[in-house]
Amino acid sequence: MTVDICALGIDVGSTTVKIVGVDAAGNLAWHFLDQAGPRVEDQVDEFLARARQAAGKPDNLPLVATGYGRGLVHQATRKVTEITCHARGIYREFQHGGTLVDIGGQDSKVIGIGPKGDVVDFAMNDKCAAGTGRFLENSARHLRVPLERIGSVALSTTEEVVISSTCTVFAESEIISLIAHGVAVEPILRGLHRSLIKRIVAMVRTVGLVSPLMLSGGVAQNPAICRMLEEETESKVILPREPQLMGAHGAALMALGMGWSVLTPASGET
Repeated sequence: MTVDICALGIDVGSTTVKIVGVDAAGNLAWHFLDQAGPRVEDQVDEFLARARQAAGKPDNLPLVATGYGRGLVHQATRKVTEITCHARGIYREFQHGGTLVDIGGQDSKVIGIGPKGDVVDFAMNDKCAAGTGRFLENSARHLRVPLERIGSVALSTTEEVVISSTCTVFAESEIISLIAHGVAVEPILRGLHRSLIKRIVAMVRTVGLVSPLMLSGGVAQNPAICRMLEEETESKVILPREPQLMGAHGAALMALGMGWSVLTPASGET
């Protein structure tokens, strides 16, 4: 059975690759995601073959690429930054502006979205992994806790160890030292989450918090991230139905020709 797909958006992240197909009205009709592989071009070919099979269309579908590896998607008719695409995807779902936090594997972003879906300001952490999902992924490996469980483990205690290091490498050394001194895993994980959230909140304050506070990206599935973000900002956090697909959905909307009149890229964006 084929799916009504009229346009595609692909988000090539450092951790996962996501592709979304939208129908003529811009609704999310189909998607596929997988862990990022070592050869992006080959993986993109595989994703596009899956999309064409799902759509029952051998011809090329309009495609916009976004994400960390968008430059390697040679089939794309346009390559657009994650900031613009996440804003478009989240606005499509909620139909209002606000402040969007996107915590990715390689970088984190805070995006101020206007009432018509335009990007009015943004802050980005792309210099150090300490404010990204990679920080938690590396920490989970050191603590031997499955990545999908680190949020629930962090929330299983009220004890919290202060992680003072502002660098991922030094934080890892700090974790090793804490373990050597007999500190339990749970308060270490809670402290690591708190450390990441404080960096995110600093970016939120730079952009300015305009309610509602929204969260996208794969790390949004971590319950401790949502809980601590609410605690630190004293604001309710709302999640889209598919937080990990917001960038790809926004890209697909652009491929469909939607959003250009109501979504003006921020300064320096394309």
